[in-house]
Amino acid sequence: MFNNHIFKMIKSYTFMTVGLFIYVFSWTAFLIPQQIAGGGLSGLGSVINYATGFPIAYSYLIINAFLLLIGLTILGGAFGIKTIYCIIVTTLFFKFLPLIPWVTDIGDKLINAVLGGTISGIGIGIIFMQGGSTGGTDIIALIIGKYRETTPGRVFLYSDMIIVGSMFFLPGKGLSDVIYGYIVMVSFSYVIDTILSGNKQSVQAMIYSSKYDEIAEKINSKLGRGVTALSSTGWFSKQEGKVLVVILRKVQMPLLSEIVKNTDENAFMSVSAVTSVYGRGFDQIKDRKIKWKKEQKQS
Repeated sequence: MFNNHIFKMIKSYTFMTVGLFIYVFSWTAFLIPQQIAGGGLSGLGSVINYATGFPIAYSYLIINAFLLLIGLTILGGAFGIKTIYCIIVTTLFFKFLPLIPWVTDIGDKLINAVLGGTISGIGIGIIFMQGGSTGGTDIIALIIGKYRETTPGRVFLYSDMIIVGSMFFLPGKGLSDVIYGYIVMVSFSYVIDTILSGNKQSVQAMIYSSKYDEIAEKINSKLGRGVTALSSTGWFSKQEGKVLVVILRKVQMPLLSEIVKNTDENAFMSVSAVTSVYGRGFDQIKDRKIKWKKEQKQS
C-alpha cells in the first residue's frame, strides 16, 4: 500500500514536470521570441521583460512569492506542496530553457500566437489533471473569492485582459500586439477546456440482455459504477426482462463494451452523451441557497 502511494506520487510529479516543461517551452520557443504577451503571471512577466528587459524567471518568482505570502496571511494553509513545487520548477525552466538554441523559425506572428497558446494550454492541462497549479492568478482568485461572490473564471478573464491589454502602452507596441495576446488567450483556454472536459465527459449506456444480472454485477465490481435495472417487455418476443441503465465516464466505455461483449454476445447496447451529471462519483450539486437568499434580501 505504501509503495503504491509512493508510485502514484512519483507519477503525478513526473507528469507535472513534463507539463511545466511544455508550458514554459511554449513561451521560450514561440511567444517570447516574437514578443507576444499572454495571460497569467507568465504573461505579466513577459510584459515586464519587453518593457524593461528584466528576466521573466525572476519577475515570475518574485510576484508569486509575494502573492503566496499574502495568500498564506489571508487564507492560511490553503496552498499545497504541489503549487509551491510548480512555481519553483517553472522558475527554473524560465531560467534555463532559453539556453536551448532552438526557437521558432516561423515568421508569421499569428501562427506563433496560436501555436504558443495551444502548446501552453496542453502543458497547463496536464498540470491541472495532476492537481497542480502554477500559482499567480489562482492565488488572486482565492483571495478575492473569500471576500466577494465571484467565480475564479471571471477573475482569470479580467486579470488576463488587463495584462494583455497593457501591451498597448509599451513603447513600439500597438493594438495588433494586444490582439495577438488575446489570440493566445483564446487558444490557451480552448485547449484547456477540451482536455479537462474530455477527461470528465460522461455518457449514458442502456444495455438490453437476458444476462442482465451478470453484466450488472461486473459493472459494479470492475467499473465501480451504479446500475439501474428497469423492467421491460420485448414487443416482438413478448418476453419480460430488464434494461440496465448506467452513467459513466467516457474513458470507461472500452471496459464497459468488453464486459458486455464477453458476457453476452447477443446483447444490445445504446450509448448517448450527457451534458451534466451530478452526484456521487461525478460533479457535486451546487448549492444556490445562499445566493438566492442574498438576492431576496437585495430585492
